[in-house]
Amino acid sequence: MRKLFLIPLIVFALTAKAQVKTLTLKDAITYALENKADAKKAKLEVENSEYKIQEVRSRALPQISANGSLTYNPILQTNVLDGAMFGQPGQSIQVAFGQKWTSGAGISLSQAIFDQSVFTGLRAAKSTREFYQINNQLTEEQVIERVANNYYSVYVQRERLILLDSNYVNTAKVRDIVKGQFDNGLAKRIDLDRIIVKMSNIDTDRQQIKNQIELQENALKFYMGMPIETQIVMPKTEFEVTPAALTEAPNTANRTEYLLLKKQEELLEFQKTAIKAEYYPTLSLLAGYNYLGQGPEVPFFAKPADGVYWSDYSAIGLNLKVPIFTGFGTRSRVRQADNAIKSLQEDIKDTQLGLDLDYRNAKAQIENNLVTIKNQKENMRLAGDILKNTKNNYLQGLASLTDLLDSENASLEAQNNYTRAVLAYKIAEIALIKSKGELKNLLN
Repeated sequence: MRKLFLIPLIVFALTAKAQVKTLTLKDAITYALENKADAKKAKLEVENSEYKIQEVRSRALPQISANGSLTYNPILQTNVLDGAMFGQPGQSIQVAFGQKWTSGAGISLSQAIFDQSVFTGLRAAKSTREFYQINNQLTEEQVIERVANNYYSVYVQRERLILLDSNYVNTAKVRDIVKGQFDNGLAKRIDLDRIIVKMSNIDTDRQQIKNQIELQENALKFYMGMPIETQIVMPKTEFEVTPAALTEAPNTANRTEYLLLKKQEELLEFQKTAIKAEYYPTLSLLAGYNYLGQGPEVPFFAKPADGVYWSDYSAIGLNLKVPIFTGFGTRSRVRQADNAIKSLQEDIKDTQLGLDLDYRNAKAQIENNLVTIKNQKENMRLAGDILKNTKNNYLQGLASLTDLLDSENASLEAQNNYTRAVLAYKIAEIALIKSKGELKNLLN
């Protein structure tokens, strides 16, 4: 009875583990942005940027610290004084200063009044936040692109398997016909063997495609951050070919890649300004309050009656630091910052050219693939008609087995070519959407 009770639980557990999920492209992208490690890490960087900004701001706030000390002096330092101070002129007297035990406690404060590097850091804080926000957007776009391309690749592999399965069924029907003819002495053994060999080859191709589908699906789930054991179903409506709107080249200044580089250039300018700040003087306010205990024994629990005395003291002042000569170190770092900015500006120019090239290439691929899809669709129809007519002629003895097999191969190749053309179009469509900076629109 116990074993019988466990069987339904095991079946339920296996069914739950192998859950089936209907997955549209929008669902896949949404899932990836919520679960993929890259997307999560980019969001954490945005959050971390706030802490970095707080760190910069802290330099403009008062710095307060407490201190304490306890010192034991086994041998007190002595100084030689003029004996006239003690009524013994002309003599030198050694006098020990201090006590065996010294204890102190206090609190100190420093406040920057003028520090150009602090002011520059505060101005750069907003740009730092914006940099990480743009970087997060770029990461999300990269995740969307990977997921979309792999999503369409999985579909194409599945379509190829469907075609092979259909071809296998049709070939099996031909085999049955040829076998019947062979049994009645109307066909040769070699004809039957050729059909059997073809079926074996189709079955081998099916196994290879199944393996490719599993690998491609695993890659898609990895890019989504989805458990590998999840079974997915893809609606056919996701792969309908709708001619994309081909407009004039988009403004590259709105692309995330360009915006990120421009923001990086802005941060490098702030870095250069911060280095130049070393030429400026700095002024800070210093204040402290301390309490000092001295005596021949540990001051903590002793009293004046024990020879231990406590006193307090405080100080308030200004600290001015004026740089005069730094060995040309600051100048060298300013020039390094200049070169870093110039190098980044070259990257910006190159990126603009690359983004424009991406759009031109994607547009050309879209146009070419639309023509290819149209041609392959017509080829697929013609190959289907030829196969149908050849099969009828074969059954009537008007066509050879070779003609029939060639027609089947041509029909299968035409269908595969059409499927590959659709994939090429979908990949080009993603590239075009990316070149226009509209990958987020796939979530709509």
